[in-house]
Amino acid sequence: MNILAIESSCDETSAAVITNGKICSNVVATQLIHTQYGGVVPELASRAHQQHILPVVDKALKDAKVTKKDLDAIAFTKGPGLLGALLVGTSFAKSMALGLNIPLIEINHMQAHVLAHFIDDPKPAFPFLCLTVSGGHTQIVKVTGPLEMEIIGETKDDAVGEAFDKTAKLLDLPYPGGPLIDKYAALGNPHAYPFPLPEMPGLDFSFSGIKTSFMYFLQKQVRENPDFITQNINDICASIQFTLVDILLKKLKKASMETGIKEIAIAGGVSANSGLRMSLLQLGEKLGWKVYIPAFAYCTDNAAMIAMAAHYKFEANEFTDQTVSPLARMEF
Repeated sequence: MNILAIESSCDETSAAVITNGKICSNVVATQLIHTQYGGVVPELASRAHQQHILPVVDKALKDAKVTKKDLDAIAFTKGPGLLGALLVGTSFAKSMALGLNIPLIEINHMQAHVLAHFIDDPKPAFPFLCLTVSGGHTQIVKVTGPLEMEIIGETKDDAVGEAFDKTAKLLDLPYPGGPLIDKYAALGNPHAYPFPLPEMPGLDFSFSGIKTSFMYFLQKQVRENPDFITQNINDICASIQFTLVDILLKKLKKASMETGIKEIAIAGGVSANSGLRMSLLQLGEKLGWKVYIPAFAYCTDNAAMIAMAAHYKFEANEFTDQTVSPLARMEF
């Protein structure tokens, strides 16, 4: 069983081939053009996807030593994401499937992030909790099966990835700012500047308040010392990262206590953050959790995770047809 998977939800064009549940190739083309604009420009992302998708798919097939005639299905990201970007991947997948007369499999991008844990060993046992953290989403997901997931907590405003990028912008760091905050934080004191934690009921998150608090903090400090940021960049980054990670792990700990689940995973772009990974491992050791952290290649957007989700959908005979359309916002 050979499935070609295509991912085009934001600013990475990716294709992968999965054969009988094993990833045989995973090709990613990153768009560098957005750096000069301080964020992803949707129209430019769509155009770059159009340029990249054919060579990326071609390389994925060649790397897997599979021809298009060997394919049994084509999977694609239906959503959520940038609509124009999604249209490129969806249209390509529909056209190729139609030409080869093989079925289509639509994939929810956020569910695929969770299933990235089944690409390599060790794999979490069901049920498990997955903290899914990215530029657009922050969720705690209860996973009882490959296709059985329930959101039990989520952000009510900004995602944690947005909080990282927006605070980086306030520090005048180039885009993408999240990895740079992580880099500077490794050299700083995480307790140098305490920030207030948001009060949110249940297992839900809020990050808009911490962003505003951080902005006022910087304004006050820079008024007193115009060189405050450059002189204290390591401690500033360490402090804001510590606060954001603390917010995430406090809710994850609460979710584990309420559900009794000690199989704990993280997924999504922010799961590449070294501060989050280290803190989760430390908390897991303290609380007796079994912690699962994906390889860096499967944290950010990639087609391997789309392929893994497609494998389970193929086994369940969950296919779509040529009337399918992408969705910028999509129910989990």
